[in-house]
Amino acid sequence: MSIFIARHGETDDNSKRIIQMPSAPLSNNGLQQAKQLAQRLSQMNITRILASDYERAKQTALQAGTSTGVKVEFNENLREQNFGDLRGRAYDDLDINPFATDYQAPNGESWPTFCKRVAIAWQDITEAAGHIEGNLLIVTHGFVCKALLESHLTLPKGLLASSSYGNTALTQVDAQPPWTIQLLNCTAHLNQ
Repeated sequence: MSIFIARHGETDDNSKRIIQMPSAPLSNNGLQQAKQLAQRLSQMNITRILASDYERAKQTALQAGTSTGVKVEFNENLREQNFGDLRGRAYDDLDINPFATDYQAPNGESWPTFCKRVAIAWQDITEAAGHIEGNLLIVTHGFVCKALLESHLTLPKGLLASSSYGNTALTQVDAQPPWTIQLLNCTAHLNQ
């Protein structure tokens, strides 16, 4: 059994380098990416899907649900880091690095607080994985993927961590401790 972790498809804000709002939907390209990911997942014995309830993740997960015949369950702890008052602003218009782990956006979530929330999500994920036959799919956001990799997953020797996650990038993890990664940040489905 495996846990598959996927980042959502592209949004217009992704392509314009704008910090996204929770309601940001997939772009036309992102919808196509989600369909390509769903097609790939249709052959992977997915029997449960947990997803962030932010629109971009929801749309991506629902595509996977359609292709696998599995109902999508939403989990607020899988939401992207809250960038507070910076949401909707272009990266280039900011005089700070909003993604630095020692920075907290006004009315936003600090990296340590975010990581505590992701740890709760990981508990939900591992509990779900222990109670199903087949594979579990998680659909979430880039910084959730990063936090999971930093604190909860095991990289095998020879596999290097990525500094960013591509849209609809897929990571495959053994569904038991030490949660070893078998595939990291793979977007091969977009090349088909």
